[in-house]
Amino acid sequence: MLHFLWDSISLQTFLIFLVVFLLIADYMKNRNPKNFPPTPFRLPFLGHLYLIDFKDPTVAVEKLNKKYGDIFGMNMGSMKIVIVNGMRLVKEVLINQGDKFLDRPDFPLDEEIFSKIGLIASNGHLWKAQRRFTLTTLRNFGLGKRSVEERIQEECRYLGDVFRDEQGNPFNPQLKVTNAVSNVICSLIFGNRFEYHDENFQRLLKLMYETAALHGAITSQLYNNFPSVMKYLPGAHQTIFKNWRLLKSFMQEQINKHKEDWNPSESRDYIDSYLLEISKDHDRDTFREEHLMACTLDLMFAGTETTSSTLRWALLFMAIHPEIQARVQAEIDAVIGQARPPALEDRNKLHYTNAVIHEVQRKGNVIPFNAPRMAAEDAYVDGYYIPKGTVIMANLTSLLFDKNEWKTPETFNPEHFLKDGKFWKNETFTPFSMGKRACLGEMLARAELFLFFTSLLQKFTFQAPPGTTLSLRSMPGIAVAPLPFKICAVLR
Repeated sequence: MLHFLWDSISLQTFLIFLVVFLLIADYMKNRNPKNFPPTPFRLPFLGHLYLIDFKDPTVAVEKLNKKYGDIFGMNMGSMKIVIVNGMRLVKEVLINQGDKFLDRPDFPLDEEIFSKIGLIASNGHLWKAQRRFTLTTLRNFGLGKRSVEERIQEECRYLGDVFRDEQGNPFNPQLKVTNAVSNVICSLIFGNRFEYHDENFQRLLKLMYETAALHGAITSQLYNNFPSVMKYLPGAHQTIFKNWRLLKSFMQEQINKHKEDWNPSESRDYIDSYLLEISKDHDRDTFREEHLMACTLDLMFAGTETTSSTLRWALLFMAIHPEIQARVQAEIDAVIGQARPPALEDRNKLHYTNAVIHEVQRKGNVIPFNAPRMAAEDAYVDGYYIPKGTVIMANLTSLLFDKNEWKTPETFNPEHFLKDGKFWKNETFTPFSMGKRACLGEMLARAELFLFFTSLLQKFTFQAPPGTTLSLRSMPGIAVAPLPFKICAVLR
C-alpha cells in the first residue's frame, strides 16, 4: 500500500509537501510568545537577517528603533534577540534587573574564540570567581597605582620614539599603536613587554587584528546563525578559527615558560598568581590550566583591541580637526610644558584635553551594542515578556548619540564634555557599559587613553599626508575601528 502511494505521488507534489511542512515547523519553532516585544516581519529560516547592513549594523537598528520604539525583538535564524534602547531601558536591563540578565548567550563563533571558561563568556560561579581573582590580582600588580602609571609612561616613550623614526613621512599607525597598548597588558600578564621589531609578536598582533576585523564579516555572522551548515563552508569564520589556534599556541608557550621557573612564594605576574591559585584549588575545579589559558587570552584581546581602536580614532580626529588639535596642544603646553611627561594627576587640570578624549570615545563608539547578555530566567521589561534564554542587546549607540542629551550628536564636538570651561561628564556616556558585567579593565583603559593621547600630542602634530583626504569610515568587528589609514606625525 505504501509502495503504491509513493509511486503515485509525483516529485513535484512531494517537494511542495516538504516545503509546506518545513515552513510550518519553522513557524511553530520560532513564533513569538504572547506579549513579546514588537517584531518586524520575519522571513522563514532566515529571520531578520535581511534587515541587517553588515557594514554598519547601527543604521538598521536606528531605523527599527524609530519604527518600533525603545524595545523590539528580532530573530537571527532561530535565535531570539531583544534590543533595548535609551537610558531608561538600558539601565533597567543592566542595573535594575541586572541579575536576571547577567549571563552570556551561546554564540557559536564566540564559543570558539571566547570560550565559556574565561572572563568574557563564562557564567555563574565560574565567572564570579574568575572576575574576582583577576581584579584582585591586577590591583596587586599595580592597577590604579603609581607602578602601572609608570609602565604606561614608559610605553609612551617607546611609542614616541617609533613615531619619531618615521620622520614626518606618511605611515599606518595601527601596528605601532597596538603594540604599545598590548605591551601594557602583557607586562601585567607575562611580566614583560615586546619590542616593536619583534617579528613573532608583530605576527601575533596581526592575527589579533585580523580576527577582530573578520568577526564582522557576513560569513562569520552566518556561522552564528547556521553553524551546522557554515562549518563545512569556506569564509572568514574559518580564518578566525585558524588564527585562534595560533594565538592559543603562543599563550601556551608563555604559560609553559612560567611553569619552568615558577616560584610559589614569589608571583611575578598574573600567570604566576593563577598557577598558585591552581595549586590551592584541589576540589572546586574553578581554577585549572585551561581556565588560565582562556583568561589570559581574554585579557590580552580585550585589553588590546578596544583601546588601540580608540587611540587610532583619536589620531584620525585630530588630523581632521587641526583647530581642536591645536587647542589641545596649547593646553598641554600651558599645564605640563615640554620638560616632563604627562601624569594622571594632570587630568584634573587638562579640562579641554580630557573632553576631547571623551568625545573620541563617544564618537568612535567602538562597542556599539555592548557585549551581549542573555535572560537567565523569565523576565518582564517595560511590560513585555522576555523568556529565559533570550539574547539581550543593550544599544549603547542610542545613549552616545541621543539627540536629547548631546547638542550635536553626529558632530565631533568636545564641548559636549565641558561646562563653563570645566570638564563635565554626561550620565549617558557609557562606553564601558554599566552594572556587574561592566568592563573589567575600565580603570586601565582610561589611564592608557589619557597618557598615550597627551604624550603623543605633546610631541607631535598629526596631519593627513599631502594630497590625501582622510576618511571617518569604520570597519565593523569585535571593536569598531577606523578603516586602515596613513598619517604624518610631525615633530613639534
